[in-house]
Amino acid sequence: MAQMNLLQAINSAMDIAMASDDSAVVFGEDVGHFGGVFRATSKLQEKYGKERCFNTPLTEQGIIGFANGLAAQGSTAIAEIQFADYIFPAFDQLVNESAKFRYRSGNEFNVGRLTVRTPYGGGIAGGHYHSQSPEAYFTHTPGLKIVVPRNPYEAKGLLLASIRDDNPVVFFEPKRLYRASVGEVPEGEYTISLSKAELVQSGSDITLLGWGAQMELIDKAAKMAADIGISCEIIDLRTLLPWDVDTVAKSVCKTGRLLVSHEAPITGGFAGEIAATIQQECFLHLESPIARVCGMDTPYPLALEQAHMADHLKIFEAIKASVEF
Repeated sequence: MAQMNLLQAINSAMDIAMASDDSAVVFGEDVGHFGGVFRATSKLQEKYGKERCFNTPLTEQGIIGFANGLAAQGSTAIAEIQFADYIFPAFDQLVNESAKFRYRSGNEFNVGRLTVRTPYGGGIAGGHYHSQSPEAYFTHTPGLKIVVPRNPYEAKGLLLASIRDDNPVVFFEPKRLYRASVGEVPEGEYTISLSKAELVQSGSDITLLGWGAQMELIDKAAKMAADIGISCEIIDLRTLLPWDVDTVAKSVCKTGRLLVSHEAPITGGFAGEIAATIQQECFLHLESPIARVCGMDTPYPLALEQAHMADHLKIFEAIKASVEF
């Protein structure tokens, strides 16, 4: 297997998708000859031509509106929103058009061949317009699938699965890990099942749950906990909508405790949905209240970014508090 960083793995997935499907088209702001602001689409225009990899105007609503039309007429549409913070002008197109296309026609037509890629999250000193984690806004929308990878291997397999899925997918990419996360990735084609969480590490005392870039911090906290004799079970949710309730519930019934961590602010964050569901499924097995370690309820700060983030130290302290409850 080749050594790839997260960007290279994503690029490889799109390359394979375009090579195997002549209708696959990649488009967005600066994705053409420039290769995207992070270079995720590097050399795709050179390889597949300007008709299949091209720049759009700076209009996110227009990008997704065009993507809906393209997917509706049978093409495989792979749209890039340059930063997740800029996905909000396209919110209406995604939640009122993409998500409802199949339903409103009784399956006569759909936009199931639509994938929207967008980099999310902080840790890059990007300030409040380049650091947000807006995944929870979209998990409230039946008809979409929401996917977040944590490393290069997962990114390639999940992105290929998303592109080939029969439903519109919003694929959030943890930009803090674009070049920082490196690992072995098959050069050929493979997919990872959507809506299936991964048991990353077995443990007995507490279940730690997260997704995307937060998994690295969860792993660090779990190692600190192990040093003081606390055994952590770690689960990467991977797909947030629809999410794998069974895998999480099975783990929590075993450990008796659950800690959920994400970058986004705590109020209205997806951790709240998980907590509500798991207390319903596992109430008689719980040894302590379900814990949430998340971002603060403030606009994402620049100077105080590290204080805002739900880092490994905050997670570690929450692990101890849960086990000692």
